[in-house]
Amino acid sequence: MLLLAAVACGSPAEDSATPARADSSPQLLAPAEFATAIADPERVTVNVHVPFEGELPHTDLSIPFDRIKQQHMRMPADRSVPIAVYCMSGSMSAEAARILTSLGYTDVIDLDGGMEAWQASGRSVLR
Repeated sequence: MLLLAAVACGSPAEDSATPARADSSPQLLAPAEFATAIADPERVTVNVHVPFEGELPHTDLSIPFDRIKQQHMRMPADRSVPIAVYCMSGSMSAEAARILTSLGYTDVIDLDGGMEAWQASGRSVLR
């Protein structure tokens, strides 16, 4: 009986099935970390700011933050695809990130401070 308890509590199969991020909360990243993350070609980067005031390099989509739910079909069908969202100051992207995680996306990052912080860190915005 003790052997059964030991196997059930620490089985390798159980450990390997645990996702790296158990909670799928959006993760806020500083501009330097965000720049590295969006350079990954597998990450889909979405500008959610309205009205359009520019975009970051590596931007794949532009979807207004308040239309993310209605336009989710433009997003990857595979909810495990990494997603990055940003806006001008961070408030619109925070809302978009919450919506995306509620739709089941498991790897969502958000640019802390938005394009304003991006520019303040010495990076440029494409107009």
